[in-house]
Formats: sequence, C-alpha cells, structure tokens
Amino acid sequence: MGRASALLFAREGARIVALDIDEAAGLETVAQVKRQGGEAVFSRCDVAVESAVAASVAAGVAAFGRLDVLFNNAGVLWRDRDFEVTRTIEANWDRVMAINLKGPVFVCKHGIPELIKQGRGSIITTSSVSALRGYKRAQDAYTAAKGALISLTRSLAVVYGDRKIRANVIHPGMVDTPMQRELGEEARAAIGRQVPLGRMARPEEIASVALFLASDESSYITGAEIVVDGGLTIAAG
Repeated sequence: MGRASALLFAREGARIVALDIDEAAGLETVAQVKRQGGEAVFSRCDVAVESAVAASVAAGVAAFGRLDVLFNNAGVLWRDRDFEVTRTIEANWDRVMAINLKGPVFVCKHGIPELIKQGRGSIITTSSVSALRGYKRAQDAYTAAKGALISLTRSLAVVYGDRKIRANVIHPGMVDTPMQRELGEEARAAIGRQVPLGRMARPEEIASVALFLASDESSYITGAEIVVDGGLTIAAG
C-alpha cells in the first residue's frame, strides 16, 4: 500500500520521502517513482525508533524544503507471534506496539512542526478493520494498536485543527499485499468469498483514498474514519 501510494501521489505531482526499514524495498519504490517521471528520496527508518524518525523527517525537509502530508502506513501483523492475550509474550506485544502505534506518534511528533510551518497539512493514518470488529483468530497486539490509532487521530484533529492541519484514518479490509499472500491461494480465495464485493482490495484502491484525504478535495474532512473493505465489516458471520 505504501508503494502504491507513493506512485500515485507522485503521478499527481507530489515529491515523495519514502521511509522503510527494508532498504532494498525503499530504494525500489524510489526507482519506480523516478521511472514514471516523479521525484523521490529514500530514508532507511525503523519507525519504532524516535531518533530514526527525526532523522528521516529532517532528510525529507532537506531534500524538498517542506512537508505537506504525513502518511502513517508502516505496520506489522505477525500471525505466528501475535495471539489472544492469554498467549501473548511481552516482547512481541511491545514490538508490535512500537511499530504500529509509537511509529505514527513519532512521525507526527516530528512531522507536525513542519506542517505548521506551511500553514496547513494533512495527516493520514492506516488503521484496519481489525480495530472495528473482533476475530476468533485474535491478534490482540495488532488490534489494540490499530484501535488506539483512532483515538490518536481524533486528538490530532482537535488539537491541530486551528492550524489547518487535518487528520484522518483509513480502515483497509483484506488487501492483496505480501502480508496476505503468505496465507496461500486457497485461504485468500476463502477470504474473498467473505467480502460482499467478492474479492480482496488492490493496494491502489487504498492509495486512492489516501490521495483523496491528502488533497483539497477533502478540505472539510478531519477526525474521520473511512472504511475501505468491500463491505466486510457489515457482512454477517
């Protein structure tokens, strides 16, 4: 979803600061942006480490002179380590929380001052439909972190609204990304059958919503949650 968003934003004229803990993946995103005629720089970053986030924000400002949009999209869902609370290991819980919750906090902490300098800005945060419903196969650290992002976003929207900074949440459903491809073709097909629209989302479909929230087309939307799940959360069963 991050790469799809970088490519789409760049096609609309944005200059991209791509953060990724995976250097090869981040550099490939930048290369793809440049191949389509856009501008992008890469900064290797573990978003769970505040100093790394601060350095990446500084690198982005150094490269392009300003920040206008923050897109909190980094996240992990570890099906092999993240379980219901009675089986949760503290170290796994802490790492999931560090990436999925502290990461957006650090990006906002260091990015919002740059938005304030511009007199406006948009903060977009990727949560999940897991924040809206329970699942028998629980990943409670992931679910708790994604739920907390809703409250964080509401607070940001209120605190910084008078600075013309908007903050909104996207709740993707099942998206056809490497995170889901590890399930295997049969499981993914079964998931698709649970969705009223009959399939998983394409990353580009989430990117389109992020672009809308970044743009002036959503100038009166803040503190909102947009569910992009093909109807999954309203389906019975």
